[in-house]
Parts: sequence; C-alpha cells; structure tokens
Amino acid sequence: MDRFLDRFFGFDERFVMHRYRSTRLAAIVGAAMLAVWFNYEFLANHILRLDLAVIAVAMALTKVGAMVYYRLTH
Repeated sequence: MDRFLDRFFGFDERFVMHRYRSTRLAAIVGAAMLAVWFNYEFLANHILRLDLAVIAVAMALTKVGAMVYYRLTH
C-alpha cells in the first residue's frame, strides 16, 4: 500500500519540503492578517478584540518556544 501511495502521490523529500514551505507561508500570512484585523478593529471601530490578541500571543509564543527548543536540542 505504501508503495502505491508513493508512486501515485510522489511522497519524496521534495514533496515534504514543498508541504513544509507552504504551511510556513500560510502561517505567516495568517499571522499578518490577524495583526491587521486586530489593529483595524482597534483603530477604526475602537473595539479591543481580546480574542484576536490571545490568538496572536499564542502564535508568537509557539514560534519563540519552537525556536528555543530547536536551538537547544539540535
């Protein structure tokens, strides 16, 4: 079954790297859009959206935590 999937979908190193890069790009674009939305709501509508702030902080902490972990373990 694995050989069929490998042959049909081409799961090789290039596929894994393309998936990694596309996921990384999607996360960056999502974080940027989240920041823009948070600032728009605050500046234009004078509404402080704490739910958006919590998501942005969680993304930042995850990024920094992963960077520290990989730096210490690799």
